[in-house]
Amino acid sequence: MGIAPLWRLRSTGAAEGGPSPSRLDSGLASGTVGQAPVPGTAAGDWDELDRQVAACQACVLCRQRKQAVLGVGDREADWLFIGEGPGAEEDAQGEPFVGQAGKLLDAMLAGIDLRRGEGVYIANAVKCRPPGNRTPEAEEMNACRPFLERQIELLRPRIIVLLGRSAACTLLGADRALASLRGRSHDYRGIPVIVTYHPAYLLRNLPEKAKAWEDLLLARRVAREAAAEGQLPL
Repeated sequence: MGIAPLWRLRSTGAAEGGPSPSRLDSGLASGTVGQAPVPGTAAGDWDELDRQVAACQACVLCRQRKQAVLGVGDREADWLFIGEGPGAEEDAQGEPFVGQAGKLLDAMLAGIDLRRGEGVYIANAVKCRPPGNRTPEAEEMNACRPFLERQIELLRPRIIVLLGRSAACTLLGADRALASLRGRSHDYRGIPVIVTYHPAYLLRNLPEKAKAWEDLLLARRVAREAAAEGQLPL
């Protein structure tokens, strides 16, 4: 793709790894949205969640989708990356970030010694493709939010990275410019959250990759600081 510069992590100490930590108890409550079979703490396992997402008709996005796209990766992941929604390729293949933006995301992961499917889970704010790959509307993000919350409850990740404004609006309820959300750690029910640019945006705005790199380093640092405080053993 000719993506440059390469994403490489400066040597700042031992890489994260080792045995799985004790997991966070997110304590998410159940609820209802439209006609969707909304998951709650007693809704079952991943198979149940997958079935509920596939059957969801809570918003108009279900009308043109080929399939709902729940997510992909390690279901005991320490890192959770959340994007916006499936595009045409994702809708066809049933996996998030499989196009050019996915290749860039893989390069970003490699830059901080992470790999798709190995301690990493990738999801989206909405599970069905918006027509024409448009930005999801507020009611569509709200309809999918309980599914995203259930994913987080099942995963109990050690850190969440939000890719783009739609993901930030969905999870943090922050209807603000993405630039105002970058550069600091947020909190989602005890889990540190870092906000950065969506890879698709970076493909259109290559100079912003330097800022995204800073965000990835911040995410690594926040995770390590939490570990040093004994909150999230790494």
